[in-house]
Amino acid sequence: MNRLINLLCLVLLLSFSTACSSDSDEDFDVPVAATIPASKTIEIEILELINAHRINLGLNTLSDNPLVKGQAYSHTEYMIQDNEISHDYFYSRENYLVQHAGALRVGENVAYGFTNAEAVVKAWIASDGHRANIEGDFTNFEISAEQNSLGQWFYTNIFIKK
Repeated sequence: MNRLINLLCLVLLLSFSTACSSDSDEDFDVPVAATIPASKTIEIEILELINAHRINLGLNTLSDNPLVKGQAYSHTEYMIQDNEISHDYFYSRENYLVQHAGALRVGENVAYGFTNAEAVVKAWIASDGHRANIEGDFTNFEISAEQNSLGQWFYTNIFIKK
């Protein structure tokens, strides 16, 4: 019986000691739980334009997901604070969505400076990597579009497959 208890303690110890490991060199001190704000008009337009593009190609439309929205918003706020677009902490967002939203795959597009929905979607479609996410095998998506103190737009568009 003591051997079984010792084995269980060892398993728990190993679980806790490896829970924060990653596949990258990034720090993971950025919180993954996020606020889920109401959608803005520009965000709704972006989602509609992406789904219209997918429909034109005979692809399924993507549904929104509040957990994806929270992760997109959190990352957009991070980019505004850093004043730089990036995919920093992507693995943290991906892991959160796998664990909490049942995601099997996660993709992400980011952008900066575009002043309207049509411009940002056209830019993403013109880029092979971004277009691959827009046209990819996903089931859900969300967008966060936020302005910094100078009125410049930052965007995070996250896609998941459930």
